[in-house]
Amino acid sequence: MPFRDRHFYLVLLAGLALGGLGAALSLWGNPVNSGICVSCFLENSAGALGLHDNARMQYLRPELPGFVLGAALSALAFREFSSRGGSAPLPRLISGVFLIVGSAVFIGCPIKMVLRLTAGDLTALFGAVGLALGVWVGLRGMTRGVTLGRAAGQGGASGLLLPALFGLLMAFFLARPAFLLFSETGSAAEHAPWMISLAVGLILGALAQRTRLCVTGGVRDGLLMGVRAPLAWGLFAFIVAATAVNVFSGRFQFGLYGQPGAHLDHLWSFLGMGLVGWISALIGGCPFRQLVKAGEGDTDAGLVVVGMLIGGAIVQSWGVAATAAGVSLAGKVAVLSGLLFVMLSSLFFRERTV
Repeated sequence: MPFRDRHFYLVLLAGLALGGLGAALSLWGNPVNSGICVSCFLENSAGALGLHDNARMQYLRPELPGFVLGAALSALAFREFSSRGGSAPLPRLISGVFLIVGSAVFIGCPIKMVLRLTAGDLTALFGAVGLALGVWVGLRGMTRGVTLGRAAGQGGASGLLLPALFGLLMAFFLARPAFLLFSETGSAAEHAPWMISLAVGLILGALAQRTRLCVTGGVRDGLLMGVRAPLAWGLFAFIVAATAVNVFSGRFQFGLYGQPGAHLDHLWSFLGMGLVGWISALIGGCPFRQLVKAGEGDTDAGLVVVGMLIGGAIVQSWGVAATAAGVSLAGKVAVLSGLLFVMLSSLFFRERTV
């Protein structure tokens, strides 16, 4: 049992902070049940940069620079920043695109999935089962030698590129150049005060860097280690804190119908999150974890993040993202394409012993 390990209590603190602050951001202005959603934030930010033309999804979310810069500052402070990468760059880039495809069809990343569950949204259960199954399938593949390779140390300052990019995005947000777009209606027009959003991002980015907190990582370690897994306890703390905030704020709405930011195409919620779980197991973390790793100097994760930003533009431009009315044909084709991609990757990226 991990209870005598000081790191265990830091993981619990990180989980409580993620759940409490994630739910509270909705009270402070972010969309209902979407206080933190990495995929939604990336879709909003892609729109703000002019990468898609959905006028309801354009806002440069300060939480994203907060996550990356918080992780970078923590890694530098504790001498854990290290430029590394170089393993299967193109598959990782494409994996980032499909992470957002799966999330957009479900309507939310793994963090938002938990926030929806803790607000009583039963439609998120189908996504949760899909995510767990996807992680399990990914783990089974890894035990059979599936790997995208190991990161190697890199000279120079390549690991600083992604933190610098997100620092530039934050500078754009503050300077408000003419090319930056902001929605006046829709979910992107709902946001907490920017200083609160940035502060929450910095805090959670730093805590996640210190603890390796990750939703799919908690599921993975729970499957492998059971109650001995600190990350599984961190996920439990996340659930407890978010549920408490939702209940005491009156945001808890138990039921299957009429849930905000949800649809009733349960099969596609299951498959979308299954795709996210499978990819996350293979690349070493959910979308949030990829942002944190990129902040630590991991250029492989940086490529995933670039892929996720591209994915944020694609799902809006091509009509892939689901709505409350359900999942479009384009969304269904995109999820099936993603499952085919990760299946073929599992066949070809395998270490075979003779």
